[in-house]
Amino acid sequence: MSRPPNTVEDSPEKKWVALMIKSAKKQHKLCPYFDKKTFQCLLMATVEGRVGKCNRDGKFDGCPIFTKFLEKVYGYYTERGKTLPKDFQDVVSQAFIV
Repeated sequence: MSRPPNTVEDSPEKKWVALMIKSAKKQHKLCPYFDKKTFQCLLMATVEGRVGKCNRDGKFDGCPIFTKFLEKVYGYYTERGKTLPKDFQDVVSQAFIV
């Protein structure tokens, strides 16, 4: 049985987010937005508007906050018609607030 060609997993946004997570895994053992001293998630304030501790011990693979952040970055680039970054380091080096 084959799946329909236009499923949610095949959307360009989901593919790009998966590519960025894969790229981030190559470069970082822990989430780059995880504060090891205080165990705070630095993305939580940006994505959810609240400050809180990371309940995943800094692991970002499958983290809903990290995924939501990447989806916002994707929206930022596509709304402005900019070329999407091919590497996670390009996302980190950009100085913008989503």
